Amino acid sequence: MAKKKILFECQACGYKSGKWMGKCTNCGAWDSFVELGEKEMEIIKSLERTSGNKALCITDVTQEQIERFGTGDAELDLVLGGGVVEGSLVLVGGSPGVGKSTLLLKTCANLANSGKKVLYVSAEESSGQIKLRADRIGANSKNLYLLNELVLEDILAEFRQNGYDMLVIDSIQTIYSNTITSAPGSVSQVRAVTFELMRIAKESKKPVFIIGHITKEGSIAGPRVLEHMVDTVLYFEGDSSKDIRILRSFKNRFGSINEVGIFEMTQRGLVDAKNIAKKFFDKKSNQAGSAATVVMEGSRPLILEVQALVAESGYANPKRSSTGYDAGRLTMLLALLEKRLELPFNQYDVFINIAGGIKITEPSADLAVIAAILSSFRNRPLNKETIFLGEVGLTGEIRDVMMQDIRLKEAAAQGFKRAVVPSKPLQENVLKSYVVESVEKIIDWM
Repeated sequence: MAKKKILFECQACGYKSGKWMGKCTNCGAWDSFVELGEKEMEIIKSLERTSGNKALCITDVTQEQIERFGTGDAELDLVLGGGVVEGSLVLVGGSPGVGKSTLLLKTCANLANSGKKVLYVSAEESSGQIKLRADRIGANSKNLYLLNELVLEDILAEFRQNGYDMLVIDSIQTIYSNTITSAPGSVSQVRAVTFELMRIAKESKKPVFIIGHITKEGSIAGPRVLEHMVDTVLYFEGDSSKDIRILRSFKNRFGSINEVGIFEMTQRGLVDAKNIAKKFFDKKSNQAGSAATVVMEGSRPLILEVQALVAESGYANPKRSSTGYDAGRLTMLLALLEKRLELPFNQYDVFINIAGGIKITEPSADLAVIAAILSSFRNRPLNKETIFLGEVGLTGEIRDVMMQDIRLKEAAAQGFKRAVVPSKPLQENVLKSYVVESVEKIIDWM
């Protein structure tokens, strides 16, 4: 008699082992291994099994035409690459309360009002709770249907039988399949449910949106294979206590991942942020430790306020803290200022904050960070009509930034009069520009 094969799987990362282990060697999670049943092992084999299709010469392959339709929300369409692709599987993640369900419910209503039949599946909230939200944000439509269901097979049966044009799952971690014996949210369940949703989307040529919870580390809860299987991954960024929300694309097989959508949370739900340029900076106050810069979020320039606080430290190791700016880069800039300008920052605590909840991922704000630090250190306010642009190198030189003219044009449109930049702009008469080539020259502005 053949020996029964036993396989264990980590419920944190999906790593598989032939024997039980107390600690996962892949992700480090403790007591996370569970034994897979025969059905789970069969599903894993089916996912890994090859289809037997023959290879084709790339010149003989017919290019598929991608068909899209608008969602009724300009910001969401921008992030998706121009609209929803038929037959696509889209994953929307974000922290609790950030607005995932609100955005998708409003999107479903927009599509339902345009004539599409939409099924919204909620496994966490009752139909009455969703109805209250729909009344608040104005998301009522006769073509929008609600379903409270946890079993995947029943959801797909409803979707097939009644000819829906779009499916929304809220959320993927609460749906389970009867073919899997493990608990909802486990690696096996999430993998199997996502695979079936992907298959139904491709077969029916109808889009499927799924909402995913995130972990404390900020990643989608469940196995990484979830992000690999879907066509598009969207993350909501922003503090639930603030009005501004940012929807960023981290994966998109049908468009660019450089675009972001900016929303504002109101009593009517998430709406496109109006007059975005004035949401992240305040020209009314002119305080020491504040400097303005322009960053590019996709093709959109945003003016941000960099705030700095420099205070004498009472400890041997001064504090370095940053919100919205890379902490390692802050430490590098402070070391550079100590060496090139001979300033005793080793005796001061330094705090950096990017107003509005934006996270800066490009080095073009380095010059503004230095200007804000020096302004706070000397307690001298900067000119509130000045913008700072430039990447700072380890040798103290100020380097050019990409799309400088586009940034300066946006600054001029928002009422800024002058700019401190690393090189002269190509377009004349946009702003009065002052060229600085090294970090020592910035001291002239203090």
